[in-house]
This record gives sequence, C-alpha cells and structure tokens, in this order.
Amino acid sequence: MTLYSEIFYSSEVAGLFSDRNFVTLMLRVESALARAQAMHGLVPDEAAGIIADCCNADRIDFEKLGTGIKLGGNAAIPLVGQLTRMVHEKSPEASKYVHLGATSQDVMDTAMVLLIQDFIGWVEGKLALLEKTLVATTRKHRSTLMIGRTLLQQARPITFGLKTAGWLESISRSGERISEAKKRVPVVQLSGAVGSGNTFISKDVQATFARLLGLQPARSWHTHRDNFAEFAAVLGILAGSLAKIATDVVLLMQTEVGEVFEGAAEGKGGSSTMPHKRNPVTCAAVLANTHRIPHLVASILSAMPQEHERSAGLWHSEWETLTDIMQLTAGALDRSIELTEGLEADEKRMLQNLELTNGLIYAENVSLALAPALGKAPAHELVEKACQTAVARGEHLKKVLTDIHIDLSNKELDELFKPENSIGFSLEIIDAVLQKFESNP
Repeated sequence: MTLYSEIFYSSEVAGLFSDRNFVTLMLRVESALARAQAMHGLVPDEAAGIIADCCNADRIDFEKLGTGIKLGGNAAIPLVGQLTRMVHEKSPEASKYVHLGATSQDVMDTAMVLLIQDFIGWVEGKLALLEKTLVATTRKHRSTLMIGRTLLQQARPITFGLKTAGWLESISRSGERISEAKKRVPVVQLSGAVGSGNTFISKDVQATFARLLGLQPARSWHTHRDNFAEFAAVLGILAGSLAKIATDVVLLMQTEVGEVFEGAAEGKGGSSTMPHKRNPVTCAAVLANTHRIPHLVASILSAMPQEHERSAGLWHSEWETLTDIMQLTAGALDRSIELTEGLEADEKRMLQNLELTNGLIYAENVSLALAPALGKAPAHELVEKACQTAVARGEHLKKVLTDIHIDLSNKELDELFKPENSIGFSLEIIDAVLQKFESNP
C-alpha cells in the first residue's frame, strides 16, 4: 500500500501481485513437479505427498527469503532451500526429491505464467464491462450532434456516438489480441539447467506437470522471451487505447469546449486554491499510468536478445517490469471503467460549438455540391475564397455565398448548412459497430 494505491492501481488485483501470492505460485509449481514425477515412478508417492504438504506460504520466512534472494540472485534458490529444510524435518528421505531435475528459472517462469493467467482472466472480465458501458453510451448518443476535430481544429460535424464507437472498437480489438496471446503465454517452463531436459523432467513428466497446473507443455524458452514480449506489447496497446479515451475526454472538458465531463462526485476534481475548478482527475490517473507503460514495454522488448541458455541480467530485468505493466494496466482499466460509466455529455454546448465558425465547417458540403458543375478544383477554390472573405468580414459563410450568387438555391444552401445533413455515414457506421456487439454479446 502506498499513498497512490487508490488512484493508480486496482485494489481488486492487489493480492495477485503480493510477495505472498508469488511465493504461493512457486510452491504450487514445486508441488506439481513432485507429484508429476511420482506419477511416473521417479519420486516415491509418500515423498511427493510430504513435499506437497510443505508447499505452504504460511510456513515461509519472508525476511530470510529476501536476504537469500540478494545472495542467490533469484527467489527460487532460497525458497527451495527453505522448502527442503521443512521437508527434511518431516522426512530426510523425502527431502532428496525436492526440486528434482528442475532449475530456478523453471520455477520462476512457470509461476509468472500462472500469475499472468490469473491476470488475463481478470482483464477479460473488465474489458467485457468496459465494452458494455461503451455500447450503452454509443447507443445513447448515436444521433447527438457535435463537431469533429482534426489537428485540434473544428472540421466537420459528427455525432458523439461515432466518437465513442471508435473507442469501443479499439477496446474490442485489444480483447481479441489478449485472446490470441492466451494461445501462447499459458505454457510451462520445465527444461532443466540448459534447456535440454533430463531423466527427471522427461517429456512425459513435462506433460503431466503442465496438466496438473492447467497449462500447456512446451520446450525450453529460457532465453526465448517472445511470449512474454507479446503479452507486454498487447497490454501496451490496450493502454494506448485507454489513453485515447482519456485524452479525448480531457480535451472535451476544457472550459472553452465544455462538451463532455467526468461524472461529478462530492470532493472530486476540486482545486486546493480555486473553488470553481472541476478537474479531470480520473483521466489524469489513466494518462499517468498509460504514460509509464510504453517505456516498461520497451524494457521487456529490449530484454529479448538473452545470452546463450541463461541470461545475466536481462531475464532478471523482466521480473518487476512485467508485474509493473500488469498493475498499471489494471489501474488504468479500472479508472477507465469509472470514467465511461459516469460520463456526462452537454448536448446543448455541442450544438452551440457547431456555430462557432460562422458556418465554415460546412464549406466542404458546398464545395462538393458545386463540383459536378464547376469541377472539383474550381469549386474548392471558389469556396476557399468565400471562407477567407467570411473570416475577414466576420460574416456567416452562407451570407457570403449568397452575396456572390453561386449556382445553388437558398433552399439547397439551407440544407447544406444543417449539421444533421453533414455527418456523412456516421449513423450507418455506428449501427454497424453496434450490430457486431449485439450479435456477439
């Protein structure tokens, strides 16, 4: 727990990333190893039972474990030492079979895979909730007119539903990427000192070991870290999509825009000195997390070229980096759900902002309407000059166009200057997106 736990992290998964849980997972690996070996006649059943009984994190001295990690260079070495001593107290004979044939990286990598598997299950549930919220928002604001912006400038009318449909599809694609990663990440590591295996961790033992842990068997990936790199990259992409949502909301919350707001709550978004402020604090939390994640993903990617059969430092660099990526992603995902569930849209302000340019946002409509008669380039040039005149005079573009007697009737001009006639295929696009989610609930 830190001062910032509530804002940057998810309390729901805090336990997953505790020292106790990771030790529990490593002990689960050791227990499964002994049981798998016993099933293939390599370890006496009684010894395997004693080892499994001793694989209890409550019996581990965490202070000594921390000291041992510094001396041994990883968590498995001192943990196996403590486990062996506990087993020896019950049966000196059984202690001979602790960690038989495995290497430290086998235990730590497989424990990390189990952690990732649990985390993925949580993420998938949260993504489903976020999708559901975005579907409801998109449906609600399907026809809510607003200005579309390019390069931070007013461009053409769209609907707010088109914007949220874009958010929805990007989140859905991240869900698909996670599903793809699930095919490759949940595999065991059990290959011995240099990845070549040995009598005690044969192919049959590996298969049974994997089955006991609910994972898939695999050949050595001690220094082939592409599965972890893929997983980290997938979370990095998800973080970018969450950041996109938060960025849009931050910009729409600006005083000069005032179209969309985070949900209000007592004491939320205030300033220590300015009573009038309504700050985008949830967005800020999402953006703080998602700003950190890409650099951590880069650390995982840069750790891929690991030397020979066991890396000196690059493997070690993954341990906290991977858990940091998962914790920050979890926090960003939780805050994003809070953000989208409480989102407030000011539809009147959206309509007001459509009028800020004195009709310039409809210039493309007029240009396209004139193109069949004048040609695309001449029509564009004519309307561009009319826009310049409108800005110089502070007049509405429709008035300027009327004054120069373009080949369009007043009725035609009126239709071209209606925002609902200027949203292109926004509604059709939204309906296609929503149909996808309605047919795949």
